[in-house]
Amino acid sequence: MRAVQGWAAGIVFGLATVGLVQQGVAQQDSTGADTVPSLETRVNELDQQVRILQRLRELAADSATAAAKDKVSATASSKDGFSIKSADGKFAVRLKGLVQTDGRFFLSDSAFPVTNTFFLRRARPILEATVGKYLEFRLQPDFGQGTTVLFDAYTDVKIAPAFAVRVGKFKPPVDLERLQSASDIVFAERGFPSNLAPNRDVGLQLSGDISTGAFTWQAGIFNGVPDLGNGDGDVSDAKDFAGRVFFQPIKLGTLAGLGFGVSGTTGIERGTTALPQLASYRTPGQQTWFRYTSSTTTPANNAFANGTRQRVAPQVYFYTGPLGLHGEYIMSWQEVSRAGQPTVKLKHSAWQATGSFFLTGEKNSWKSAAPKKPFDPKAGTFGAVELAARYGELSIDDATFPLFANPASTPSKAKEWAVGLNWYLAKGIKLVGDYEHTTFTGGTATGDREAENFVVSRVQYSF
Repeated sequence: MRAVQGWAAGIVFGLATVGLVQQGVAQQDSTGADTVPSLETRVNELDQQVRILQRLRELAADSATAAAKDKVSATASSKDGFSIKSADGKFAVRLKGLVQTDGRFFLSDSAFPVTNTFFLRRARPILEATVGKYLEFRLQPDFGQGTTVLFDAYTDVKIAPAFAVRVGKFKPPVDLERLQSASDIVFAERGFPSNLAPNRDVGLQLSGDISTGAFTWQAGIFNGVPDLGNGDGDVSDAKDFAGRVFFQPIKLGTLAGLGFGVSGTTGIERGTTALPQLASYRTPGQQTWFRYTSSTTTPANNAFANGTRQRVAPQVYFYTGPLGLHGEYIMSWQEVSRAGQPTVKLKHSAWQATGSFFLTGEKNSWKSAAPKKPFDPKAGTFGAVELAARYGELSIDDATFPLFANPASTPSKAKEWAVGLNWYLAKGIKLVGDYEHTTFTGGTATGDREAENFVVSRVQYSF
């Protein structure tokens, strides 16, 4: 369009110039005699032609500006996925995704047999949108493990970096590793502390980021879910309050990657014998090892939540060069009842320490690393390699036994250590191999439950 307008303007200018030249060479009056136009007449005519050309250029510029404002761009990248956005960036739709295909194998499982299997651990299409200057939206279902579950559906109102509002279903601000994306965690499965924190809940949260991450805070009100719970509604009028503060005070130097903080929740949970609202806890191999007394034949004897529920979780991480360290401790209190018995406030606790190191020199961080040299055998490059190790424990309150859990079938403590190898072929493509060993205290009529030896391989693609 711009080229056509420039071509037209050139023709007009050429014709005008030719006309002026012809008029300047000779002009006849009514008698046939040649006359020469005055200099003033010629200047006026030339000025008129220049004004026409200037107006044509203004119209062309206005047309180009209007076209640019209405232009829609489509892009694809490992950071934003597939996106369509307006020229000013105020309106955008982004399509992202996460697929994790696992091979899971359990060794020495004669006492508690578990099927070795390949399956889809996570299959999540993610839709994000930006609407205007302040509004953002996220929708994330999961079709992994043969089920359909809605994990995220929320709207953000980002008024300023120091103040934002989130409403919908999302992660409450509690467990450090839970707040990390499933595509970025070091091991295939999260550690024991995540058992004592909520997974997803529905509520409203205020948050802020001050001095570009030097201090962040979140505070919200939620329906309230049991430990490890993923809720879509509430069973009582009581609500949970959750809060978190996190500091990264040093921006330069060796300690620039240091972050630490504390989070917590408080609320009231009223369960019933039919709907206890109590959690069961899982091993890293996703096998249930602790559950409260529960029976379908005699439900009147079931333990159930009946009062205050609180959590406190100090947490820290440190990243420097290829090294990454992660540590957290969490305590969960819950008042529990059983028919004909007094209510008891039980305290369970868990902690873990995780370390990882890039053998290929990539910079370690909260997010997954992008290989310096993506996998390309023809070019002699093979991506990034990360080694990882973890140790963790989860302890059950001694007062839980035998009134609220059966010591002959339920351990009172679990300990696990794990080693892993992660191979990043490119940004968003990762292969995982982990070995996890979990031991238990108690859990059978004659002693300790059989140890769990768990091997998992994973192919992950995210964009």
